[in-house]
Amino acid sequence: MIGITMGDAAGVGPEITLKAVAEMTPEDRARTRIFGCRRTLEAAQAAVGTDLDLGRDVALTDLPVEDAPLPCGREDARAGDAAFRCIEAAVRAAQAGEIGCIVTAPINKAALNAAGHHHDGHTGMLAALTGTSGVSMLLASERLKVIHVSTHVSLKTAIERARPDRVLETIRLGHAHLKRIGYETPRIAVAGINPHCGEGGLFGTEDDTQIAPAVARARAEGIDVRGPIPADTVFHRAYHGGFDLVVAQYHDQGHIPIKLVAFDTAVNVSVGLPIDRTSVDHGTAFDIAGKGIAKHENMNEAIAYARRLNSGRKT
Repeated sequence: MIGITMGDAAGVGPEITLKAVAEMTPEDRARTRIFGCRRTLEAAQAAVGTDLDLGRDVALTDLPVEDAPLPCGREDARAGDAAFRCIEAAVRAAQAGEIGCIVTAPINKAALNAAGHHHDGHTGMLAALTGTSGVSMLLASERLKVIHVSTHVSLKTAIERARPDRVLETIRLGHAHLKRIGYETPRIAVAGINPHCGEGGLFGTEDDTQIAPAVARARAEGIDVRGPIPADTVFHRAYHGGFDLVVAQYHDQGHIPIKLVAFDTAVNVSVGLPIDRTSVDHGTAFDIAGKGIAKHENMNEAIAYARRLNSGRKT
């Protein structure tokens, strides 16, 4: 079983969830459970034109939302609280072995925090709910995969966090994930922080003092890893087959290249949790919520990756 959380009730999450489930085979629907508000999902069905019998055609854990359905396209603390409750319920189901992987639709971080759930997004929330530290975000597409040393922090803080132990742990997590999905000897590249990796100290010493020691330690452990490699070339090399995974040092360094080449198909994977989770790699799209026009290709990719994680097959 996989569990799909509907995301922010005022965004496109309910719509893309229903579109994806409607396209599934009966066999795949039987292995799927939605965590969401029935009234919200019924309103979304009217928008997208699906006619699923929620609870019969697909399993539903109904988590009511106050005053549902809420107005679409607006930041609302009630939607933020509902998004949290859906995720929390899915986490508990995964911990109990009732589902094998969680697939999350997009949430609104401002609504989440307005409801009193102070997390920087799904990854931090899932880490807190499972009592886990050392969780990394991995973005996966067919030709480019990227794992991040840090994500939702300032650039200054990201540079401070890129210390040898943290970089080494990120390399290890990425290596273990690729091994799990079928790569016998993953080839990993580590992006530098500074232009040209500091050019021998001319543009900074962080690459020599913070990144290179982690790469050396990973290589000593038998991991096939290279770096630091200048960020202006490493993603191009990986996209054309030179590496299976790139370790990015901060949010935009990793997100920009993968969203350029795989905006509609990249999947967000939480690596390092005791449970499996994949997600779409886009936001709540408040500007089009409720219109029934949101594309669900990215949700299909997240669901497919979740099923591959369950089966252990290579992407």
